[in-house]
Amino acid sequence: MSDDFYVRYYTGHTGMHGHEFLEFEFSKGLLRYGNNSNYRSDSLIRKEVWLSPLAIQELRRIVESSEIVKEDDAQWPKKNVVGRQELEVKLGNDHISFETAKIGSLVDVQASDDPEGLRVFYYLIQDLRIFVFSLISLHYKIKPTQ
Repeated sequence: MSDDFYVRYYTGHTGMHGHEFLEFEFSKGLLRYGNNSNYRSDSLIRKEVWLSPLAIQELRRIVESSEIVKEDDAQWPKKNVVGRQELEVKLGNDHISFETAKIGSLVDVQASDDPEGLRVFYYLIQDLRIFVFSLISLHYKIKPTQ
């Protein structure tokens, strides 16, 4: 796998149950997944999955077609007590890193100062999460939460 493609996503907060988060990273054909929910004594889930070149190709297509590298997070909601989201993407010569507050729904997107850019981010994150949850559930008998 080439070094010109990398994706990392994190969403989390610190609350009454401690540090709860969901994160995943695609690097050199390896998917690393982590989910920590301390609610009702749930434990940390960490999984790693090697992906085929075809799976990485599809992931890259999803990221490229979103055109996320054209966006700027300067006017997006800043992280707050509710939590934060981070997305880092390396796509060829483009390397972007975003940080924003957790987005509850499209209402939050519309209310932002940059609804068009945040909508691109919101839908890409939805696509990536579904992709990751599908891959994890195919390889392991767990049900990702959040």
